[in-house]
Amino acid sequence: MNNGTGQGILLCFDDEVGIARATAEAAGLELGLIERHRFPDGEWRLRLPESLPARVVLWRSLHQPNEKLVELLIAARAARELGASHLTLVAPYLAYMRQDMAFFPGEAVSQRIVGGFLAGLFDAVITMDPHLHRIDKLDEAIPLEHAVALSGAPLLADHIASQRADVLLIGPDAEALQWVALAARRQGWDHAVCSKTRHGDHEVDIALPALPVEGRAVVLIDDVASSGQTLARAAELLLAAGAASVDVAVTHALFAPGSVQRVRAAGVREIWSTDCISHASNAVSIVPIVAGALRALGASRT
Repeated sequence: MNNGTGQGILLCFDDEVGIARATAEAAGLELGLIERHRFPDGEWRLRLPESLPARVVLWRSLHQPNEKLVELLIAARAARELGASHLTLVAPYLAYMRQDMAFFPGEAVSQRIVGGFLAGLFDAVITMDPHLHRIDKLDEAIPLEHAVALSGAPLLADHIASQRADVLLIGPDAEALQWVALAARRQGWDHAVCSKTRHGDHEVDIALPALPVEGRAVVLIDDVASSGQTLARAAELLLAAGAASVDVAVTHALFAPGSVQRVRAAGVREIWSTDCISHASNAVSIVPIVAGALRALGASRT
């Protein structure tokens, strides 16, 4: 186990060691592993390096988040006890950002609650394309001076440009406009978004934008793909309207069981994602931009 005697250390769990190691190397940090043991009753025992430097970075992407939030609580508090005075969370996927208001009386506003929880554990948070709908900046959800939201949209745009010509970017709903517009500006592409009415977790109505799609190479771009229902329905409508092809590009490849098959069955050719979440569709790496953010954060402390 790494003893963390360098300028800083990046800690990770065994299921994310590959991307964490690459980022640590690019950011000039040591790498340390947090060991886990699960007791028969489901509780975790965590073991960190026994001596930590002042600067500690903890890598944990928060898909399937419920157990991971407990891991963060235990690991962050332990890191403080072991010598960390500045603690950064790198959470490429940041959970519980969708519920940003109480839609019905008594509903918990999880964005505010989880954001406050993370702000109480960490001095800085770095994430990719958090799902912020009614707020503009990440620090409104996570009240920290250094709450950094990076974007995978430019990375995906560059990859799309290497695969398709004369691209039309379409967002599956209005909430996707921020990512669609960012990717489109990167390459100078036409873009628009669909309108969506959701009737539940698995039922949606889609209306295409008033933009000609016939003969175009269309790419549906969004921050998250989960059930695949919206993407599949949008792809069916686009192909029926004469699109030459439909591909999908997302920052976070959550993809619940059966969702990839649903999207493929709708006629989607390729699915491209960043490696925020490990998935067969990963096409571009977030390592360089996350490492750059970590270097900038380190420089701001010197």
